[in-house]
Amino acid sequence: MAIEDKIQQLLNKREEARLGGGLKRIDSQHSKGKLTARERIELLLDEGSFEEFDMFVTHRSHDFGMEKQQYLSDAVVTGHGTIDGRVVYVFSQDFTVFGGSLSETFSQKICKVMDQAMKVGAPIIGINDSGGARIQEGVRSLAGYAEIFQRNIMASGVIPQISAIFGPCAGGAVYSPALTDFILMSKDTSYMFVTGPKVAKTVTGEDITTEDLGGAEVHARKSGVTHFVAENEEEGILLLRKLLSYLPQNNLEDPPQTECADPIDRLEDYLNEIIPENPNKPYDVKDVICGIVDDGEFLEVQRSYAQNICVGFAKFDGMPVGIVANQPNFLAGVLDIDASRKAARFVRFCDAFNVPIVTLVDVPGFLPGSAQEYGGIIIHGAKLMFAYGEATVPKITITLRKSYGGAHDVMSSKQLRGDINYAWPSAEIAVMGPAGAIEILAGKEIAGISDEEEKQKLILQKEQEYRDKFANPYEAAKYGYIDDVIEPRNTRFRVIRALRTLATKKDVNPPKKHSNIPL
Repeated sequence: MAIEDKIQQLLNKREEARLGGGLKRIDSQHSKGKLTARERIELLLDEGSFEEFDMFVTHRSHDFGMEKQQYLSDAVVTGHGTIDGRVVYVFSQDFTVFGGSLSETFSQKICKVMDQAMKVGAPIIGINDSGGARIQEGVRSLAGYAEIFQRNIMASGVIPQISAIFGPCAGGAVYSPALTDFILMSKDTSYMFVTGPKVAKTVTGEDITTEDLGGAEVHARKSGVTHFVAENEEEGILLLRKLLSYLPQNNLEDPPQTECADPIDRLEDYLNEIIPENPNKPYDVKDVICGIVDDGEFLEVQRSYAQNICVGFAKFDGMPVGIVANQPNFLAGVLDIDASRKAARFVRFCDAFNVPIVTLVDVPGFLPGSAQEYGGIIIHGAKLMFAYGEATVPKITITLRKSYGGAHDVMSSKQLRGDINYAWPSAEIAVMGPAGAIEILAGKEIAGISDEEEKQKLILQKEQEYRDKFANPYEAAKYGYIDDVIEPRNTRFRVIRALRTLATKKDVNPPKKHSNIPL
């Protein structure tokens, strides 16, 4: 065969591979509002940067007539490219080939790019759109999943791993995304569950739709499985690119710093008045966040889950940080099981990837009640404490208002190795609020008064005494637990200066195989 014919053969094979399962199935994919595997990669990566691996791989199954159905690339597109000029590895499952089901060779392709990503220290992004294990391959398909899971585990804390769910993701397939750092789902076109509606109906008698069992909104609000929800795939892919702009390439690098036109010493006068005079009145902590970060930009993570705590990424003078903030607008910013788990995982991610943590505190305590105690609030609250105490990245804490009880300790206190702990003049740092404290401190004295009017007068007097002593930051500052009391409108400048000072921070944990975080 002449060289021209061989080149033409190559070009023909490439064209065949790019068609996946064929034009009819591509049209079907588009009719559902979904992009094809390669279209997704083209949108995600910088134009012309994609280098594909294993385009000519096919499955090796000969059971159930599979040898008669061969498709180049075998239901997954893999390779590497760049996002904003930075190298990333990708795999994108192709629903047009065998419903995107996973075969032995399919898993080998994914494992190859995961291994390469680890070698070069680059993030990996997996785009999931699959019917699950390829039944015709039996245990080889299950083994393929386990090979991927093992690599997810080894890569954890070494390179950022991000999963985008743009179609079905069910059964064993859900565990690879669950092992990654962030999950993004698209509305109406994606779902995740371990067992589907039919199995649920058979085993438990529960009658439920696919959307109600594992749709994007369910996992955003109820389970907390997904970190982001996009209206469509295009928006989701832009969100992936945005997320990566805050993250380093790997655990040995710092996050990418960018130029910042937002003045370092910008003052926001409204912050001086944002805390209501009535300590029981709410306000939106996101107004505080947007007032102090670069250009008011805040990429919130898990925004619809455990809304009593707010976590996400922002920048100060071009430096990426992770922000953890109690949200007084929701359940008064109290810490409960879900909020503790959400914040703990975010803190651990930031620590693994050298992202400084800025904590905004306004917490009345842990949520009381039997539901929380039976659910293990003790263990779950300890996760957040453990995460902060273990973290060695720069930690800056600003107490805005309430910081009561054990929740004060948990929220990046000085004793959990908080590097710089500031407070606003409105800060109240104490074991508990005035009402509860006076009940304990002066309960007998109050009970001994029979006249109801006199009793109320004494309660108010005692509560005021307690407030005068603790409803300010100066008692904590007296012991050095607060490094400085700062003017709210000056918070941005103080945080930026603190981050600059802590840029060379070194903090080391004792040598160990690994910690035993309370799970």
